[in-house]
Amino acid sequence: MLVMDEAGFLKQGKASCGVGRQYTGSAGKITNCRVGVFAAYASRQGHAFLGRALYLPKSWTDVPARLAAAHVPPEVSFATKPRLARRMVERAIAAGVPFAWVAADSVYGVGEIEMALRRVGKGYVLGVNATQPFNSWIGKPVVTGTAEQIAQGLEPTAWRRLSTGEGTKGPHLHDWAYLELADLNAGEYRDGAMGTWTRGLLIRRSLTDSGCAYFTTWCPTGTTIETLASVEGQRWIIEDAFETAKNELGLDHNETRSWHGWHRHVSWSCWP
Repeated sequence: MLVMDEAGFLKQGKASCGVGRQYTGSAGKITNCRVGVFAAYASRQGHAFLGRALYLPKSWTDVPARLAAAHVPPEVSFATKPRLARRMVERAIAAGVPFAWVAADSVYGVGEIEMALRRVGKGYVLGVNATQPFNSWIGKPVVTGTAEQIAQGLEPTAWRRLSTGEGTKGPHLHDWAYLELADLNAGEYRDGAMGTWTRGLLIRRSLTDSGCAYFTTWCPTGTTIETLASVEGQRWIIEDAFETAKNELGLDHNETRSWHGWHRHVSWSCWP
């Protein structure tokens, strides 16, 4: 599977390529930083980074002189974080990387990457906000409302306690619920595709504070909630990769200013 996520790199000044006041999870707030979008690959044999791209805000792409000063290639223009992630998925497919799933947080959960994955026949578990509306159709039980409203209306029997893997303190346990919303013919999205795929809503509930996280899903019909929970549970691997690259390989010690410099430093840090 592929896991998509972003990482922020705190940076002072205005000259370093991509720098600006923007939100980064590294600081938990809006601050002066650069943001990179990353892809990691996970399999039974282990995990590793697969792709990276520097996000350029419009405060950069709308100022040609600023781009030129940072040696940004002329063909590079503004692209949203989901679009950068989609391009990495497309490059992975073109390179013949074997994967069946893509997982990501709510930055990437609704929009073009979702439809792009349907068109190439890849399953996904993508985070969405609590306010994201969902509804069922084509013969499924009636479900309608925001993700949060749907979760609040579920019966106790709708939840299952599942582990997504072992941690240092034991199994990672959460309560999970999965609602199938529609069964759709794969051929509607990809020429020559066969079979039925299911669009759904996956909900994860904390055992400590009952807080919920929500995910839009796309998978072959008959896929179990255990499989979907396992896919979502593998999102931790990119955080582990970030931590290793920062602590042992200097990923966050990036003093470069140019577009090429950022990509070269990140490449050496992530693929030593």
